[in-house]
Formats: sequence, C-alpha cells, structure tokens
Amino acid sequence: MATVEQVALAGESRVVLSGVSWELYEALRENEENWHVRMAYDEGTLELMSPSPNHETITALIAQMVEVLTEELGVPRRSLRSTTWKRRGMAKALEADECYYILNHSRLPRDRELDLAIDPPPDLAIETEVSRSAIQRLSIYAALGVPEIWRWRSKTGLTAYSLDADGIYIEREHSLNLSMLRVKDLEPFLEFNLADDETAWIRRFRAWVRERFVVQ
Repeated sequence: MATVEQVALAGESRVVLSGVSWELYEALRENEENWHVRMAYDEGTLELMSPSPNHETITALIAQMVEVLTEELGVPRRSLRSTTWKRRGMAKALEADECYYILNHSRLPRDRELDLAIDPPPDLAIETEVSRSAIQRLSIYAALGVPEIWRWRSKTGLTAYSLDADGIYIEREHSLNLSMLRVKDLEPFLEFNLADDETAWIRRFRAWVRERFVVQ
C-alpha cells in the first residue's frame, strides 16, 4: 500500500508517495490533470512537485543564458524543456527543469520519437532547487546517463557537474558542453531583481557574451 508524505517549503508543494508501482506512476504521469505537476520516480518512491514562482524565475534565466550562449557561439542546440525521461527497467524517471542536446545534437533521430534505450540522453539538464527534493534526483540522472547537470541552489548558487566513469557526478569548473564557459561566471546574472525586466537583462547578458567570447 502506498504511503503519503506532504511537505510545503519555500512556496513549493511536494507530495511523496512510497510503495508506488511503475504502472501506477505511468498512469499518474499520463493523466492530463497532472500535466502541470513535475514528477520524479525512483524504485517505488514518487515525488510530485508544484514549482514556485522563484523556481520558475531562476530556471527561465538559466535557460535563456544557455540559449543566448549557443546562439552567439553558433553551437547547434535542441531544447526539450521538461520532457519526461524514463527507463522502466531501472524504475527511474523524472522531468528536468530544462534540458538540451548540444554535443549529441547530430545523433538525434529525425523520423521517430526519442528512445533512451537506443538514443543518447540529453547532454545538459538544468536543476533548480528552491526547496530540497525528497528524492536523490542526481542519482536518477546518473542512471539515465545524463553527462552534465547545472544545479542552482539558494545557498550555493550555480554549480556544474559531469558524470564520471564510475557513474558519479563530480563538480567541474568549466561546462562539458560549452567548454569555453566557466559556469560560476553566470552567477552575477542570477539575481531575482534582475528578472524584473527580462528584456533589459537579456540585452546585458548578450553584450557580456559578445564581449567575452565572440570575435568581432
């Protein structure tokens, strides 16, 4: 029998269900009434989360920075936002806050749906933590084989991780997918007050990218 734990932190609501079968998880995930809910499933434990405005603000800023960087540097990119990634055999599934194909962009199928059993996972996933998840989300990403995570937390800021040969995420200074970028250099642009006018903010960020990386 499934058990329920509900937590409300930092404006976010998290519900944790234990003893959930894969079949029940899929039924909940596919129910259109739940499409607005983020889910993470790990071997019978299911977390349902409704993101807060602060969560969505930070996620949107990070996503826009990735998109400006790839655009200005001419790097191919495909954005899959909060696509559900799952592997039934591993009993693991989740939605990233944002995710991208960059290094493996050319390997994406064009005539069928993506299938993690045969296709590479996203190259980069964005994780925003305004409140702490009850599930070890990085372990799910590791099982799925996602090579790089950018993780924002209120106390530590933005940190990049890459998956090592042992399947463990290690902190790194420069991005795996955008090797010219020191990820911590993005932190000054991740202040909530800057998001009051995203148009002005993105112009400042684009100017910074062009000054730092683009040869005129």
